Amino acid sequence: MISVAPGKGYQIVPDTDLLFMTAARAAALIRSGKLSPVTYMQEVLAAAHAAQPGLNPFVAIMDEPALAGARAAEKAVKDGAKLGPLHGIPVSIKDQVDVDGVVTTHGSAIFADNMPPEDDVTVARLRAAGAVVFAKTRLPEFGHKGLTDGPGFGTTRNPWDPSRTTGGSSGGAGAAVAMGIGPIGLGTDGAGSIRIPAACCGLVGLKPTLGSIPWQQATDAFGNYTYAGPMTRSVTDAALMRAAMVGASDKDPWTLGGGGERGLTPGLIGRDLSGLRIGVIARMANPRVQAEMAEHTIASVDALVAMGADADAAGEGIDWIEMPGRVMYQGNYAVSMARHLGQWSNQMDPSLLAFVERGSKFSMADFRQGQYARTRLFRDIQALFTRFDVLVSPTLSRTALPADFDAAHDEIEIDGEKCGITRQGWSSYVYPFNLTGHPALTIPSGFAADGLPTAVQLIGPWGSDLDLLRLGALLEDARPWADKRPV
Repeated sequence: MISVAPGKGYQIVPDTDLLFMTAARAAALIRSGKLSPVTYMQEVLAAAHAAQPGLNPFVAIMDEPALAGARAAEKAVKDGAKLGPLHGIPVSIKDQVDVDGVVTTHGSAIFADNMPPEDDVTVARLRAAGAVVFAKTRLPEFGHKGLTDGPGFGTTRNPWDPSRTTGGSSGGAGAAVAMGIGPIGLGTDGAGSIRIPAACCGLVGLKPTLGSIPWQQATDAFGNYTYAGPMTRSVTDAALMRAAMVGASDKDPWTLGGGGERGLTPGLIGRDLSGLRIGVIARMANPRVQAEMAEHTIASVDALVAMGADADAAGEGIDWIEMPGRVMYQGNYAVSMARHLGQWSNQMDPSLLAFVERGSKFSMADFRQGQYARTRLFRDIQALFTRFDVLVSPTLSRTALPADFDAAHDEIEIDGEKCGITRQGWSSYVYPFNLTGHPALTIPSGFAADGLPTAVQLIGPWGSDLDLLRLGALLEDARPWADKRPV
């Protein structure tokens, strides 16, 4: 229970009302002195400890540092200090991103003692906006797959159905935010790793434009296709979190050009979307899509059309470069993991080892051909944006996979038909935009008959992140989801 003070009196609010409150609302209550950051953090920490045995979202729950940060936030309110837009808001950080004083394990025994010297730039910016870090969240080893499990920590489970995966690789953040354990979480996305768990867990997830939010962890900064971004339960919270992190950093060369950042398109300010051109992509590399996922995508498009937008089919004839993309993805793991194999292979995830083995068989020519294909895909998407203002697709081809799905060997199954490995059959809608750099937003689109969330993806031109968030907010209003909570 928490105490919220309207005027002079106090009113008791149920725990769930606090835990599922948006960050925007909680921050407003904190700024007005009606919500104690300490009480708020205590409830979040209690929920984190309660969920950990069953769902396993966390690598570390940082009780003392989090409470110290909450006490400092409360003092700042009482002292009349200048407060940031996320003042006192609990935030979890994926264990691929450095937090000062906490090990960054990357989900691997190899880095079990890896103590970073300082906060990552994204964490530093969230703290500057007033957020208080309370936990590190799980990922599969080095974020290599779209499920969150590993030999060192077991399985992170979906709050809507623990027999299903949270998705990955930001699966710990997906489970935590979906359960109301902190309203915001920082994820990363190398081939859909924000959008996959957001879609599996019923959240908003933004992969920003390349170069808008710094990613300082990249080993190859110039060939980077990994992004840091928000995972939230509301579009407004995603926008607040994004705004706190954008901007140039000398640790990420892509940010030095501003990431093509532009403001909100004036025609999207209201609810009249007349003139907005929507390109609907029904398939990418996937042979099938679950009926409910497709139906809910069309329902989302119809909601925008009802506001005046025009929609037409898009994407016909595009080579979505699944195999060239796989060559680059697995080839990179083969190179980056080679130095660890001699000492650590017996403690590494078998699916990661399978990726490394496959990647080691690709030639330099294969890898360079993959890079050439990446350029062709970028230009194909650019051509689409001469005809359309925004692209819409399902986020995934089906709802969350079984928690014990083997990403190295099992095939995706939809309506009884085998559809290939995850990149081909499940996450085919998300990885292309890691390669092209275009921003992509996933938001919930409904629920399937299995009780699990479905999701729709919006893709925009470079720098159009605010436009995507605005369209996401209109869909959030037209097809609300925030009243739905895992049991």
